[in-house]
Amino acid sequence: MTRTEKDSIGEKEVPEEAYYGIQTKRALENFPVSGLTESRELIHSYLILKKTCAKANMKSGKLDEEKGRYIVKACDEILDGGYEDQFVVDVFQAGAGTSFNMNVNEVIANKALEMMGESKGEYEKIHPNDHVNMSQSTNDTFPTASHLAIIKVSENLLGVLESISESFYSKGEEFIDVGKSGRTHLMDATPISLGDEFLAYASAIERAKERLETSQENLLELPIGGTATGRGANTPEGFRESVIKELSKLLDKDFKPACNSFELIHSRSQMADYSSRLKDLASELIRIANDLRLLASGPKTGIAEIELPEVQPGSSIMPGKVNPVMAECLNMICFQIVGRDSVVGLANQAGQMEMNVMVPIITYNIIDSIKILNSYLPVFEKRCIRGIEVNEEVCRDNLRKTPSLATLLSPKIGYLKAAKLAKEAMEREIPIAELAREKEVLPEDELEEIFDQAKMINNKYRD
Repeated sequence: MTRTEKDSIGEKEVPEEAYYGIQTKRALENFPVSGLTESRELIHSYLILKKTCAKANMKSGKLDEEKGRYIVKACDEILDGGYEDQFVVDVFQAGAGTSFNMNVNEVIANKALEMMGESKGEYEKIHPNDHVNMSQSTNDTFPTASHLAIIKVSENLLGVLESISESFYSKGEEFIDVGKSGRTHLMDATPISLGDEFLAYASAIERAKERLETSQENLLELPIGGTATGRGANTPEGFRESVIKELSKLLDKDFKPACNSFELIHSRSQMADYSSRLKDLASELIRIANDLRLLASGPKTGIAEIELPEVQPGSSIMPGKVNPVMAECLNMICFQIVGRDSVVGLANQAGQMEMNVMVPIITYNIIDSIKILNSYLPVFEKRCIRGIEVNEEVCRDNLRKTPSLATLLSPKIGYLKAAKLAKEAMEREIPIAELAREKEVLPEDELEEIFDQAKMINNKYRD
């Protein structure tokens, strides 16, 4: 069962029950690429945008009230759910996202026609281009909807990062009195507190979160109203301001019009900047995950200063082996995000003349990166961070044996004498403190004070 629809190229059969139309059908034939379709967040953002545009067009008198009301009602009905299977265009599609914009326009138009009691495809009453897409272009609607969608999914990410930071902070406080050898270049270094290591992780996550918040602020500037090239062709007076005011009200955000509408059609720098901040976050998470894997390595032949929660058997051949799988999964996710930022960077610089046609792949990669972080980070926090335990005996023994303790003697005996002491301690495999007492390099009361663990790991810059 099909219906015949016509566009500027010709005619084509469309499934009778489909709410999408001929241009979507062409996209299905032209771009059978990945099987990946646009995210729910982008679909919803597009529908909200179409609804506000219809209201602005009615307010200006450009759009007939009856048509406008049905377009708004159709958007609300689709937003309520049950129509997700109608948004079928692949994320790899026509440049700029024209195929998806038309997919949205057609679904709204046909739903509105159905609500009017008309047949799908009878576009004389409500047309996807003439009415649903009135005063708009793919070139301003797709990036605007992208901004809305990114802001929506990033709100959850900011909360997740806050929780992750608090969990690391909690562990830092728990481990604050646990002394251990520091490591620089993966070699023994001056003593630190295990707690300070974890407090540093908390700080790094908080700083990455703040960078994301700053970048998100830039996405509040919207290109809507610029239409095809930025000059606002075919828009009525006050259209842009009306749309942005309505979006701000609906989404409780302080959206604002483009400072330069040509620039916001030409450039996707705001989105590229947000992607870069995601990459920065991923880099920090990779570093922290690697640290956790190293610190937990062993259990008998590695560092083994901490123990990660045992969540599953680690080997199909080695009985009893348990691996740091939660940190490994986090690494893989973050590698994916770093790679996606490379795609976004390439797509951003690929803009030419009056627009950037690579917006669909930019949007897909950013939103999906945020979503996989939103999905996994709470699990990582619950099943890894919160269950980390310290092996105090190992930490204490490593601190006692590290030759880097000679550093604490150098202000008293000089660098060269301290270095000689460190080498002898390593050769004889005895602790620095023991060797210093044997050689009586300093009076006992001074050595007692220097090698007091609480003083060794005291952080003078800790609040």
